[in-house]
Amino acid sequence: MNLIINNSSMQPIYEQIVGQIKEQIMNGELKQDAALPSVRTLAKDLRISALTAKKAYDALEQEGFIVTVHGKGSFVAGMNPHVAAEERRKEVERALESAIRMGKSSGMSNEELEELFSLIIEEL
Repeated sequence: MNLIINNSSMQPIYEQIVGQIKEQIMNGELKQDAALPSVRTLAKDLRISALTAKKAYDALEQEGFIVTVHGKGSFVAGMNPHVAAEERRKEVERALESAIRMGKSSGMSNEELEELFSLIIEEL
């Protein structure tokens, strides 16, 4: 499992970890039942607090991406197709929101953005 932490990012470290692990699970890089590093090992490898690593694992477990077995560790959960689809929708929503913000900051009107969106959809 390869994770890269950007200490100068405005995004909290645990969110960076969550995002990268979710992406690796959804892309099939991390397979169902694959063991994840222990919280302490992850913290040591990334040079972060064990509490930060635990927070990331807790968030992943709450979202259904991993399961933790007391005394055995954390493992990649079986991906529910609905969860995977919802995550993809969230990614698209974030990308669209970013593009819209960029367009608005460039002075584009809602109508211009809608027209551009329609043109792009027609081309695909």
